[in-house]
Amino acid sequence: MKKMHGINESLKFKPVRIAVLTVTDSRTPATDTSGDVLANRVKDAGHILAARDLVRDEVDLIQKTVEGWIDDPEIDVVISTGGTGLTGRDITPEALKPLFDKEIEGFSVVFHQVSFQSVGLSTLQSRATAGVARGTFIFALPGSNGAVKDGWDKVISLQLDSRHGPCNLVEIMPRLLEK
Repeated sequence: MKKMHGINESLKFKPVRIAVLTVTDSRTPATDTSGDVLANRVKDAGHILAARDLVRDEVDLIQKTVEGWIDDPEIDVVISTGGTGLTGRDITPEALKPLFDKEIEGFSVVFHQVSFQSVGLSTLQSRATAGVARGTFIFALPGSNGAVKDGWDKVISLQLDSRHGPCNLVEIMPRLLEK
C-alpha cells in the first residue's frame, strides 16, 4: 500500500529562509538555550538561518522586529520562542496576531496534541499560535527547550520540508500573495 503522508525522498529538498526570535525578560544572547536549539535545528534541517534576535516581552519591540522581517524579501518564515504562556508578561500572541492576514488555527491544535504527549495537561498553559502576514509564515512557540523541540521536530520542520506530502507550506509560498 502506498504511503499517504510523510517525506518523499525522491523529491528535491528546497531550503527556506528562516528568522528566529527569542522573546524574554530573563535570558541574554549567552543564555538563550531555546533560541540556540531552534537555530541549530533550522540549520541542521538544511534551511537558511536568515536572521536571529532577542527582544524583551514588549509588544512594540516584538512587532517592530517581526514587521522588519515580514518586509524583508530574504525571509520566508519567522519562528519565535517565548512569551506564549499565561503570566502577565507573556504577550507574544497579542503582539503577533494583529500582524496576521490569516491565522493558521490548525497549528495550535496540532502543537497541543504533540505537546500533550510530552507534558500532559501542562500544554494548556501554552498559547502557541501561527499565521501568515504579507506572504511570510509566522510561528510562535513556548520558550522551553522541550516545547521548541516538539514544535520544530514534530510540526514545523515537516511542513517546511518541500518533500512532505500530501502537501506542505513550502509549495504554497508562491501563492500566498494572490489576489
